[in-house]
Amino acid sequence: MGATMAETVTVTQLNNRVKTLMKHASVNDIWVSGEISGIKKTSAGHYYFTLKDEKSSVSAVIFASSRFNMSFEPKEGDKVDAFGSADVYAQNGRYQFIISAMRHSGIGDLYIRFEALKAKLKAEGLFDESRKRPIPKYPRRIGVVTSQTGAVIHDIITTSSTRFPADIYLAPAQVQGEGAAKTIVAGIEILDCFGVDVIIVGRGGGSLEELWPFNEEQVARAIASCGTPVVSAVGHETDFTIADFVADLRAPTPTGAAALILRDKLETSSDVESLMNRATSALMDSMWNMDNRLSVLNARLAPGRANRDLSMREMEMDRLVTR
Repeated sequence: MGATMAETVTVTQLNNRVKTLMKHASVNDIWVSGEISGIKKTSAGHYYFTLKDEKSSVSAVIFASSRFNMSFEPKEGDKVDAFGSADVYAQNGRYQFIISAMRHSGIGDLYIRFEALKAKLKAEGLFDESRKRPIPKYPRRIGVVTSQTGAVIHDIITTSSTRFPADIYLAPAQVQGEGAAKTIVAGIEILDCFGVDVIIVGRGGGSLEELWPFNEEQVARAIASCGTPVVSAVGHETDFTIADFVADLRAPTPTGAAALILRDKLETSSDVESLMNRATSALMDSMWNMDNRLSVLNARLAPGRANRDLSMREMEMDRLVTR
């Protein structure tokens, strides 16, 4: 009976009531300590990211109007103390922490590991431009190390369909989570032995944790020791991983990798037409020069001229005999 008498509200009313409860002093105007993860900056100047600790995470936002209350540019891996209030966006019921001020409290553990490995491999010379191999201009066999269910392989195939033709070979790999690095290394080694012209190693965007397999030392060394040129295509244009620094070429996105490796069909056709025109012009010039040379030789060897030369020599002989 109690259930039938319960009040029925709309989703909007429910979200508005939760929003009202969020005005409690315990979740307003407080300092929250955590690590920044998956930060994105919009064209309007707003920052969206996850604030996390060892056990929990919360969506957070810094609106452009509050940016002036910070003395630094927030970035991935920063440990911060954020001042703000909890709120609910009534339209989708999303709970988030609205930050109005923020200060540094240190650097996240993953970021420290990233910088340490980066410094180590750089000192060994793995990032040197001198050891990077050129990417073939017209590769016919392209290997891809990525998830077989993700959007990356689909985007690469779609992009390649409009460009110079090539065969695509996929070595399926786990691209995030525990054990992912081993599958990426295995994919690189398989394609290297299989015999492709270039290998793309990549995945879509994500947080520092999600991209972490591409920051593992074993992946970096597999790329460095690979006999086939490797293109790193991890995350978005603003995402950088250790794999990017070791690879022979870094692409801003997985789709961009296919565009960098395979030339546009129209561009290729234009190049071929230009080469044909140059070859035709060179052939015509060569034929013209040969025609001129033949004319000169023909004039020198003409019977009439030879007879005249012989008569002149006979007259000279007669003159000498007379003398």
